[in-house]
Amino acid sequence: MTIRVLVVDDSSFFRRRVSEILAQDPLLEVIDTAANGREAVEKVKTLRPDVITMDIEMPVMDGISAVREIMKATPTPVLMFSSLTHEGARATLEALEAGAMDFLPKRFEDIARSKEEAIAQLQQRVRAIARRRPRAVSPRPAPASSSLSARSAPARSPAMSRFSRHEPAAAQPAVQAAPERRSLPRRSGKSYQLLAIGTSTGGPVALQAVLTRLPANFPHPIVLVQHMPGTFTTAFAARLDGLCQIRVKEAEDGDVLRPGHAYLAPGGRQMMFEGRPGAARLRILDGNDKVNYKPCVDITFASAAKIYGGKVLAVVLTGMGADGRDGARLLKEQGASIWAQDEDTCVVYGMPQAVAKAGIASESLPLPLIGEAIVNEMAG
Repeated sequence: MTIRVLVVDDSSFFRRRVSEILAQDPLLEVIDTAANGREAVEKVKTLRPDVITMDIEMPVMDGISAVREIMKATPTPVLMFSSLTHEGARATLEALEAGAMDFLPKRFEDIARSKEEAIAQLQQRVRAIARRRPRAVSPRPAPASSSLSARSAPARSPAMSRFSRHEPAAAQPAVQAAPERRSLPRRSGKSYQLLAIGTSTGGPVALQAVLTRLPANFPHPIVLVQHMPGTFTTAFAARLDGLCQIRVKEAEDGDVLRPGHAYLAPGGRQMMFEGRPGAARLRILDGNDKVNYKPCVDITFASAAKIYGGKVLAVVLTGMGADGRDGARLLKEQGASIWAQDEDTCVVYGMPQAVAKAGIASESLPLPLIGEAIVNEMAG
């Protein structure tokens, strides 16, 4: 059965280009196109596509507003196209929070080393998100316990995004809701010195759901590896820092790891450790061009295993592929704890599945429970 796709863009050239690429895959069928967000909203109601590809900047109604309208009326997987600029990054993050599942750069040459690879990536992304049906937008997690110290989120600057006028005051991330409430894992009693989290497709919303549950006085440093372009990680770290009680920053070479601080690996580079536990620093390196992912979860996890040994809780969240499996195996061999997000709450159950199938993960948890479970295990 073919996957039915609606292509939305104000450029007739881009609509035709995307349609031609998708038509090359026998599993994909472009059923129609739309030139603006309002037209897209109406066509989704009548055509009921399996997937939508959506531009951000369009006349009549922009892509972020269209995603919000679609998620209210006829929830459908959406793949956003974005420019690789700082402003484009912020707008894309708003689209993901509104309910879009994934994004790709609008310049296909920015995502691949060849035309053939770019075509394959677009087709693969559309097929992947078509397998997941969006669920109702759930409320943003409540702040961690008031008995723990907290900090106030900075006020939103009017210049933060020119799309902010479309965002309702109580806009919430479209996280996958757990099918049912599960009890927290029993505390292992282990001693920890680091929390490491790796993710890819669906990761921006998943990380937000997890990190907003951590208190400001979380007792360990946190490292985050999200597959994302360099222009996006700067904006993403700033966004998380404004939403979370912990501090979040894009990692820089030489950063000293501090409790209650999260360090996001910069896009296009690799994040590793040097030193010793309690006095470790980050090394941000260009890395080998033969490595598929920059940043790479496996590389960061493997480096953590060398410095921290078994005193790590590593969590693998939603994402395509198997990045994180080999690094998690090295951590496990040192005695570290490995958790994976469960299939029901993943946008793409690739990375967590790879860890679970390899027998590395001791827990498979629904996304809404992971943040609380981390606090219970590491700071309870």
